[in-house]
Amino acid sequence: MSEIEYTATGISHSSLPHPLPPPPATVTAGPQGDDLADEVQEAYWSVHDGAAAKASVRQVLVGLPRITALVGRLAWRADRRSTFCIVVCQILAAAMNAFTFIVGVAVLQQLFTQGPSPEAVRSALPQLIYVVGLFTARAVLETFVSIAQARIMPKIRTALESDFLYLTANVRLEAVEDADWHDEVHRANSRGLNYAQQIVGQVVSLVSAALALVGTSGVLSALHPALLPLLLLSALPVGASAVYNARSRFTSVKRWNALQRRVRVFSWLLLDVDAAAELRSNTVQGALLEEHGRLTHDIANEDIRLGVREALVNLTGRALGGLGTGIIYAALACMLIAGWLPLSAGAGAVLAIQSGQVSLTRLVGVAHVVYEHALWVSDLLSIQERSRRRLPIQAGQKAPSKVHSIVMEDVSFTYPGKEISALEGISISLLAGQRVAFVGLNGSGKSTCAKLLAGLYEPQRGSVRWDGVNVRDMESSSLYRQVACVFQEPMRFPFSALSNVVAATGTLTQVDQERALAAVHASKADDVIASLPYKWETLLSKRFKGGQQLSGGQWAKLAVARGLYKNAPLLLLDEPTASMDPPSEHDVYEAVLRGRLREDQITVLISHRLASVVDCDTIYVFDGGRIVESGSHEVLIALGGAYAKMFALQAEGYRSVYVGQSGSPASS
Repeated sequence: MSEIEYTATGISHSSLPHPLPPPPATVTAGPQGDDLADEVQEAYWSVHDGAAAKASVRQVLVGLPRITALVGRLAWRADRRSTFCIVVCQILAAAMNAFTFIVGVAVLQQLFTQGPSPEAVRSALPQLIYVVGLFTARAVLETFVSIAQARIMPKIRTALESDFLYLTANVRLEAVEDADWHDEVHRANSRGLNYAQQIVGQVVSLVSAALALVGTSGVLSALHPALLPLLLLSALPVGASAVYNARSRFTSVKRWNALQRRVRVFSWLLLDVDAAAELRSNTVQGALLEEHGRLTHDIANEDIRLGVREALVNLTGRALGGLGTGIIYAALACMLIAGWLPLSAGAGAVLAIQSGQVSLTRLVGVAHVVYEHALWVSDLLSIQERSRRRLPIQAGQKAPSKVHSIVMEDVSFTYPGKEISALEGISISLLAGQRVAFVGLNGSGKSTCAKLLAGLYEPQRGSVRWDGVNVRDMESSSLYRQVACVFQEPMRFPFSALSNVVAATGTLTQVDQERALAAVHASKADDVIASLPYKWETLLSKRFKGGQQLSGGQWAKLAVARGLYKNAPLLLLDEPTASMDPPSEHDVYEAVLRGRLREDQITVLISHRLASVVDCDTIYVFDGGRIVESGSHEVLIALGGAYAKMFALQAEGYRSVYVGQSGSPASS
C-alpha cells in the first residue's frame, strides 16, 4: 500500500490505494428491475407472509390438529366457561345440521310418495315444523358460539399482551440491544398479538366447516353408500380451485405489501416533519413526486395484472366445479333410473352435496388463513419463552440503599456476536462520596463499564461487588433502584414535566415534593418548568392538546433532574450535557460534582470534554477496552501520558481560537 500524501487541501487523490472513479452522469433513485417486489428486502414483520402459499396441502392438513390444540389451550386459559360453551355448541350445531338434512329427506319422501296434495302437505307439516325448529335451534347455538367467541378473543389478546410486554420490558439489556431479538419482538408485537386474537374466530370457523362436512358425509352415507364417492368427486375440482385461489391470494397480498413499501418511502419523505425544511431548501419535492408517480403507475399495472389473473382463475374454478356438478347429476340420474335411489333421497342428496361443496370451499380457505396466522402466534409464544430465559435475576439479596464501596475486579465483557472484547481485565474501586470520571476515545469501553457498574450487563469474567456482595447474587430490580443513570440521549416521556422527573423512582404519579424541587433546581430545570404554560403539569408532547415541545438542552436538564431526584447511592452520567449550552453545562456539573443532594453518593461522569472532569477525585483513562491510566487531574497531567495529550489538544483548540480572535500570535 502506498503512503497517503497530504496536500494543502487534504489527501492527494492519486496516492489513494483504491481511487474513486468519477460518478455516472445520471443515477436512478432506486431499483429499476421488472419485478418491483423482488427488489425490496424482506421486512422482519413479513417473514411469514405467503407461508400458506408455499406449504403443501399435506403440510397444511398435518398442521391443523396441532394448531387447533394450541388455540384451544389459549382459549381454555383465557376463559374456560366460554371455551366449553363453544365446543359443545359447535358439536350440537353440526349434529342439528345433519338432522336437518335427514328430516328434510323424510319430508320430501312423504310429499313425493303421496303426490302434491293438500293432505300430503298437512301430513308433512309436523316434520316441517321440526325442520324449522332445528334451524332455529341451530341459529341459537351459533349465536351462543359468537357470544362466547366475543368473550374469549379480547381476553386472549389482553393476557398475551400483558405477558409479552412484561417479559420484553424486563429482559436483560444485552437482549434488547441484539438486533435479531429486536426484530423478533417488534414482529410479535405488530403481527403475533393481532393474529392471536383473530385466530380464535378462524379456528371456530374451521372446526364448524369440518364438522358440517363430516355431518354431510354421514347423511349421504345413510342415504346410499354410493353417494359418498359422488361427494368426493364433486369436492376434488372445488377443493383444487379453492386451494389454488387461496395460494394465489396469499402470493398477491405478499407482492402488494412489498410494492406498497416501495412507494411509502417517497410518501413518508414528502410528509415527514424532519425532512420538510431540507426538501424545500433543496427544491427536491418535484423529483420525489416524479419517482412516486412512476412507482404508483407500475403498481397500478401490477394490480390490473393480478386482478385479471384472479378473474381467470375464478373462471377456471367455476368451470371445473360445473363439470363436477354435471357428473354428479348424471350419476344421480342413473341411480334414480336404476331404482337404487328414491326420488326424495335424490333431491336430498343434491342439497347435501351442494352444502358439502360450500363447506369444503370454506374449509380450504380458512385452513390456509389459520395455517399462516398460526405461524405468527407460534412465533409470539416462542419469543415469550426465550424472553423468560433472558430475564435478569428475580431472587437474591436486596441491594443496599447505602454503599461504602463498589469494586470491579478483573472484569471482561464481549457483546453478543462480537469477537473483540469491549472490556478486558478492568479493575477499579469506587468509594462512597467519590467523584470519578471515565474518559477516552469513542468505543474505548467507558459506557460499557458504566453499565456493568449499574448491573445492566453481566460480566463474562470477573466480578462487580457492592460492599463485598457480588451483583450476580442480588435481585436485579433492587440493584436498579439503587443506581441513577443519565444518558446522552435521555428518554423523553410523553407525560407531564413532573412525571418526567419522578419516573426515576418507578412511578409517574407519586411525588416527594421537596426532593423534586431540589432536583430541578440543582439541574437548572426549574427555569424550563417555570416557562411552561401549566408548569409541573404541562404535557411534554405535541400529540396532546396543549402539549409542549422542548429543545434537546431542555430535555437534558430534565434528565439530569430525574437522575438527581432518584437520590441513589450510585449516579452515572454518560455525556449528560452534550446538547446543553455552556452556561447550562457549567451549572449541571456544579450540581452533580459539588452541590449533590447526598454526600455519600458515588458519582461517575463520562465526558469527552476534559475541562469538566478536572475536579473529579479519580480519572480513569480507557483505551481499547482497558484502563491505561488513572489518577487525579494533576497526577495525570504530570504523567504526560494519553490524558495529558488529550487535555493539551483540547486546550490548544480553545487557545488558538481565542488568540486568533484577539489578533495576537499564538504562543506555545
